[in-house]
Amino acid sequence: MGSVTFQTIKLSKGKHRSPDDGACVMELASMLAGEQFTDHPASVCPVISALMRSYNDSIDDRRRQDLYAYAAKVVGSRSSLAVERARAERLTAWTHERRPPRRSRWLVSGRLRAFAPDPPVHILAARAVQAISAHDDRTHAEVLSLVDSLLSIGRRVRPADMSWLDVPARDQLAEPLDIPAA
Repeated sequence: MGSVTFQTIKLSKGKHRSPDDGACVMELASMLAGEQFTDHPASVCPVISALMRSYNDSIDDRRRQDLYAYAAKVVGSRSSLAVERARAERLTAWTHERRPPRRSRWLVSGRLRAFAPDPPVHILAARAVQAISAHDDRTHAEVLSLVDSLLSIGRRVRPADMSWLDVPARDQLAEPLDIPAA
């Protein structure tokens, strides 16, 4: 058997020593990014990475294979601290939409809560996955939609009035472009 590549690897649960043992979605992302094989790729936002690791380990093999596309989507998602915080806030809000905070949390005064440190992203991600009532096709679609919304936070959008900057597709040109091979 030949060596395992990102094209032949099967996504599986847990952390792996090498691609020969399999890969979780974040280990696949590290391969796609050309990084060292790791479940903490440097090119991926830590909030998204934590969510993807936790979710990868909580779902069945059939749904896990849907994460292939997301391994590619999340590469390059690392951004500023402000974007990371906004993504963490969105993840927390999504979690609270599914499972409101326990009542005991409300007994602590707002002033004291203001001094409490934000939980680490792996805790936020674990809480989000725990808030999923059942792993079915509907909740799977909701989580994938959540990842898409996290990716959209901080994404630069060009105003519509700057459409003159668009370059036509190759098949729309009167003459083909002579683009040297990389």
